[in-house]
Amino acid sequence: MARSSRFPCRHARCPALLQSPGFCLAHAADRHISKRDNDVTRRSSTQRGYDYRWQKTSKGYLARHPLCVHCEVKGRVTQAAEVDHIIPIQVDPMRKYDRTNWQALCHSCHSVKTNRDRVMYDLGRGGGQNSTALPT
Repeated sequence: MARSSRFPCRHARCPALLQSPGFCLAHAADRHISKRDNDVTRRSSTQRGYDYRWQKTSKGYLARHPLCVHCEVKGRVTQAAEVDHIIPIQVDPMRKYDRTNWQALCHSCHSVKTNRDRVMYDLGRGGGQNSTALPT
């Protein structure tokens, strides 16, 4: 009789093995608490600098640049969903409306790049005001 596969808990460094992919009972609740805490403490898009002017401008940019530039490089055709600041506005706020600092990305590529930027520039979650450190 074949044994069923066991899956590790998705929480970092948890030794628990599960019948299906996910979190063990001890970490399932923690996951929801940390998400709720992040939702409560995260500033609104307007507070983070994405005001009405940005929304109108970025919508026009996406109309002229409808495809994700990262996907195009990989040979895929994917509709862009977001305008990304190549150098994040938390690092250089003066380049917020500098179109040479923009690129059209799909949601997936934007998420990957945003997470990479958080590590590279040591940005806090949600783009807090204390998150302006440049890489050393």
